[in-house]
Amino acid sequence: MTHRQILETLVGLLAALFTALLSSTIVSTALPTIIADLEGTQTAFAWVITTALLANAASTPIWGKLADLFNKKVLVQSAIVIFVIGSIIAGFAPNVSVLLAARVVQGIGMGGLTALVVAIIGSIVSPRERGRYSGYTGAVMAVSMSGGPILGGVVVDSPLGWRWCFFVCIPLAVIALILLQRTLHITTEKKRDVSIDWLGAALLTAGVSILLIWVSFAGKDGYYAWLSRETAVYVGAGITLLLATVIVESRASSPIIPLKIVTEKTTGLAILASIAVGVGMFGATTFLGQYFQTSRGYTPTVAGMLTTPMVAGMLISSVGSGQLITRFGKWKPFVISGAVLLIIGFSFLGTIDHATSLVLVGIFIAVVGLGIGMLMQNLVLAVQNTVSVQDIGAASSSVSFFRTFGGAIGVSVLGSVLATRVSDLSAQGFAELGLPAGSSSGGDSLNLASLPTPVQDVVRAAYGDATGRIFLIAAAAAAVTLIAAVLLPNRPLRRTVDVSSEHEAALEPDNKEAVDEAEMILDEVCRLRDDLAAGLIELDAVSDRLRELGLSDEQTAAVLDPVTRSESVCSSAQ
Repeated sequence: MTHRQILETLVGLLAALFTALLSSTIVSTALPTIIADLEGTQTAFAWVITTALLANAASTPIWGKLADLFNKKVLVQSAIVIFVIGSIIAGFAPNVSVLLAARVVQGIGMGGLTALVVAIIGSIVSPRERGRYSGYTGAVMAVSMSGGPILGGVVVDSPLGWRWCFFVCIPLAVIALILLQRTLHITTEKKRDVSIDWLGAALLTAGVSILLIWVSFAGKDGYYAWLSRETAVYVGAGITLLLATVIVESRASSPIIPLKIVTEKTTGLAILASIAVGVGMFGATTFLGQYFQTSRGYTPTVAGMLTTPMVAGMLISSVGSGQLITRFGKWKPFVISGAVLLIIGFSFLGTIDHATSLVLVGIFIAVVGLGIGMLMQNLVLAVQNTVSVQDIGAASSSVSFFRTFGGAIGVSVLGSVLATRVSDLSAQGFAELGLPAGSSSGGDSLNLASLPTPVQDVVRAAYGDATGRIFLIAAAAAAVTLIAAVLLPNRPLRRTVDVSSEHEAALEPDNKEAVDEAEMILDEVCRLRDDLAAGLIELDAVSDRLRELGLSDEQTAAVLDPVTRSESVCSSAQ
């Protein structure tokens, strides 16, 4: 496909992705108001996020597997329809229970969009050129993440009310459907005897759900301690189900998560890094809007605007790193740099309290945004570079699954830590004021307007002082990301969309080093070609460097020929 054809295809794909992401980010600043209106608690706040992430994570591998078997266009349109249905139910939700059910439906649709957009891009663009298009994806994500909280705040503060945070995305979804119908044209290979490993999917979902339920209520008053009989039952059941999942997947003819893919070194390390990224990205940043509103007392609109430094960082780093990766073919330095920035940003955020300068908070979250932007798409790129087109859906969705799973775990764990810490600090604050011990119950309520002014002040300070601790936990998770990033094999990006049979054979252990060296030489040759065509380097300098790289006179002459011929050299040399 030409660059123009790819861009036309991306229009509909990114419109669909934008719709899902916008809905998620709109809710982030509206949640304190939503939970207060529905008379929910801090636990309910975390679970509104967790249920959507859980459904997203559980459905992503299934969508990814379906993408390798059926028409991707029909699947992505189906995901949009499911997402719209969930949005309508959420908009009319009369209580927290119905809202949680609607978030599950939304999460299933979001899982499809997350898996399918990445899989389709991987099916039409080679890894070597994918950086620039991943940058466009990152830009859409950044715009939706920056515009969503602001739009959500405006809607909540307007006469429309919080319910329109869900309704507003429906027209956008219809537009995305129309664009996909007109612009997305992708050939589907018909396969016979197709089977979906539903047993493996059910076991995986059940195991993950039980573990999430455990971390959501462990350590809370009225439930059970971290070290207790209930904990042993939940953890034992969850691990048993996940082990059963591994056994079933290893024997299934068409597994949801192919073990041969996830156990490959690059994919395995990228998954480990993605889990930690999910903990930091979904877990910690979910509570930023709550910090600005509950602790600092800002309106949802202002709270949304205060999160824009993080999104600006994501926009700059995702687009910039994508362009540089396409230009130079080097991806690993950006992944490592992103992990380092993530650790630095979360470590600084670990120092904030209810009185920290907003300028400093903005700088800290901007650093976090820079780190996330360099990591998210580039980890998927590293994995896609190792698999064939036939497996790209399963490979991409595996990384997305574990990143979202990490996010769901992160929201639950960090929400539990935050609730416990707020309760303790609130109790201390009430004791200092000489208020009755029963006043501490206000620490679990997000409807601060219903509380007396002295109690409000104590609870706001408690939320602000407790927030720093969850960012320190996120920094520890980011350290795991850095370790995994350093250990990732530094494979050059191939210039072909699919892995040829000759290429697969060459990747046997005995030949891998030679292939890697050859691909590095090819990258430099093509870069020299581009610089020569742009007039950035002299002809003699290029000729000398080509001979230093070991090219023969015939090969050197081919590269030094007019650009139209040298382009064919680079496209066919792989």
